[in-house]
Amino acid sequence: MASPPAPPEVCPVCGEGVPRNARACPKCGADHRSGWRDDAAIYDGVDVEEEQFDYDEFVQKEFGGGSARKPQVPIVWTLTAILLLVAMAMFLLLR
Repeated sequence: MASPPAPPEVCPVCGEGVPRNARACPKCGADHRSGWRDDAAIYDGVDVEEEQFDYDEFVQKEFGGGSARKPQVPIVWTLTAILLLVAMAMFLLLR
């Protein structure tokens, strides 16, 4: 059975330093089967294309096409509030 390859000095998965004879990263647990490849030490992720994110498209897809309207207060509660304010004002004025 072949011995696993030597670990990189820095874990390519999480960036934590890896001890020389470690079998896995002490922080994230990556090992030669899950994240340590021969080219892991040279890959820096720079060649990854930047993803274009359209916020308006995301909102449309997640929440649908309806416009966000504030819920309207029923007229009964508006009239109740006005009547209470008038009653409190009269109470304070007539004392």
